[in-house]
Amino acid sequence: MARGAARPGRVTAIPADRTPGGRGWLLRLVIAFCCAQGAVSMARPAVSYRALSMGADEQAIGVITAVYALLPVFAAVPLGRRTDHGRCVPLLVAGVVLISGGCALSGTADSLRALAVWSAVMGLGHLCFVIGAQSIVARRSAPAEQDRDFGHFTIGASLGQLAGPVAAGLLVSGRDAEMARTSALALLVSAAAAAVSCTSLRGIERPAVSAPAGGRPVKVPVRSILRTRGVPVGIFISLAVLSTTDILTAYLPVLGERRGIAPTTIGLLLSLRAAATIACRLVMTPMIRWLGRTVLLSVTCLLGGLLCAGLALPVPVWALAVTLGALGFCLGAGQPLSMTTVVRAAPHDARSTALALRLTGNRLGQVAAPASAGLAAGVAGTGAPFVMLGALLTAAAGLGLRGPAAAPPEREAERETEPEPDTRAETAGVPEPGRSAPARDRS
Repeated sequence: MARGAARPGRVTAIPADRTPGGRGWLLRLVIAFCCAQGAVSMARPAVSYRALSMGADEQAIGVITAVYALLPVFAAVPLGRRTDHGRCVPLLVAGVVLISGGCALSGTADSLRALAVWSAVMGLGHLCFVIGAQSIVARRSAPAEQDRDFGHFTIGASLGQLAGPVAAGLLVSGRDAEMARTSALALLVSAAAAAVSCTSLRGIERPAVSAPAGGRPVKVPVRSILRTRGVPVGIFISLAVLSTTDILTAYLPVLGERRGIAPTTIGLLLSLRAAATIACRLVMTPMIRWLGRTVLLSVTCLLGGLLCAGLALPVPVWALAVTLGALGFCLGAGQPLSMTTVVRAAPHDARSTALALRLTGNRLGQVAAPASAGLAAGVAGTGAPFVMLGALLTAAAGLGLRGPAAAPPEREAERETEPEPDTRAETAGVPEPGRSAPARDRS
């Protein structure tokens, strides 16, 4: 059967996503992700300040924060299903629209209920953007380049997380009389920043050509995806790393207050952690060549766990800076490598769904981890959350040794030789022109 022909009874989309040369698409995607992530990272603290200007207490702010993460838990898998059998750019555009709309309407909200609703819209938009963007990287990257490309892709997130809170701090005034106006201004600026990301979306995905077929796309059950070796490991490692990053951001100021460290110094320490994460992702490819994916993933999680637990010790500021720098470097490997682990382990027809399940785990972690950390801090003191995170990362390191570092050799070879592995027609017993063996049915 000719290349690109559709197998009877199956709908096939043929995106010529991979290009033998040129990496402009990845740079544009990183820029777009940096703008979108920076907008969200600016808007989230601005939402909290706006809620405070309305008289919200800590409990109300906690509910608004949780709503941001809860709605994507229910939407992730359906969005992943849609992306598995369609184009990704429309999902990116929808994400930008929802982020911009959520930010702008949060700036004009006149009640805590409305603020919570628009915060949820913002969270849904961020989920849409991330699922679409990760799926593009998975489709356009050759197997040997996935670790590097996912590492560069997550640099966009790190830059946004670095710049967003700084911008919010510069725009929002601490005076009660001005907080309502300045927090609204920060939210409107974040809406504009998200909209800028649309200028970098052109050309990151080639137009798909639909091949006629008489059936419907095959949907791999979620249970089957979760039972695939490597997928649960990637989800858990991603959850552990993201939970650590979130709780570090939330509880390091508390730790600093207890030890008499100025807020400015704490901000610089958090920026140091983010910069070290970016540095790790820039040199991740040579580290993989040196250590291998499995060893690198497990070692960075284990060292990260030890360093995180060490934050509970009463050390001077310079030692705290060294610890946070080393911890940020270790945390930099977890997210991109967990993406590659999930993509390589998942069935071909369900890679976007598997990435969506990974994001679902992240969102659950963002809800459960702060609650657990707060309980631990209330029982055992401010150092307890860091010890808890150390145990979580150590468990992730142990699981990382059990997950596959790469696809099985025969599957990897097939991916290397197939320019469009998701959408190739498969013919039983009849070799394609230029090939000595028939393509396998992996659906």
